[in-house]
Amino acid sequence: MHISIRLFAGLAEVIGSSTLIFHAHESPVTAGRLKELLSASYPDAAPQIGVSLIAVNHEYAPDDMDITEGSEVALIPPVSGG
Repeated sequence: MHISIRLFAGLAEVIGSSTLIFHAHESPVTAGRLKELLSASYPDAAPQIGVSLIAVNHEYAPDDMDITEGSEVALIPPVSGG
């Protein structure tokens, strides 16, 4: 399954792109499992991935939500303001 993921803030900087096509060998994959797979594939970004929220089709997704191919996915790291 191919998942198109939009990346934001420092996460995009660490990975080096604001979009990512991720190939998951599971289908469907849950939002929590996607974070695990991404962390394993991008160990330098793993700390940020672990605390990021996943949005699916413009709504925040709980860890147990299934992501299907064609879903619009975004990985949103925490942002500090001031």
